[in-house]
Amino acid sequence: MSIDEILEMMDDMLDKAVAVPLSNKKSLIEVDKMRDLIDEIRINMPKEIKQARDLVNDRKTILNDAKNEAANIISRAEQRAAMLVSQQEIVRQANAKANELNATAQAQTKELRDLTNKYVDNMLTKVEELLSNDLIDVKKARNALKNTIR
Repeated sequence: MSIDEILEMMDDMLDKAVAVPLSNKKSLIEVDKMRDLIDEIRINMPKEIKQARDLVNDRKTILNDAKNEAANIISRAEQRAAMLVSQQEIVRQANAKANELNATAQAQTKELRDLTNKYVDNMLTKVEELLSNDLIDVKKARNALKNTIR
């Protein structure tokens, strides 16, 4: 069950609670069922946290792959330049091309890193919002439960 489904069940349980006469709008609920639902939330919460960690790890993998690719591009450019050392004009052209490839690789790496950071930040923001909303709902349910117990 997802956290949203569990919270929906808690909400339904509160809606269906039997009012206690002369108790200023207090109601009775089945405490064991409510505790079971709260335990389910505790069990499901780590799944969403794991998803956020997976996003961060994916970002690291993408960045490492981009760095490796950039290093490979630079290495190939340097090897090619070394083969062309024999003639002065060819050497000059090779150096220019290597610098161009290096700049291109660095620009691509920066662009990929920026896009990845934006994507991960966006996903973490969404997860943070979900967790925040879920926490607010749990606090409301908990307060409502406390209020019914009093």
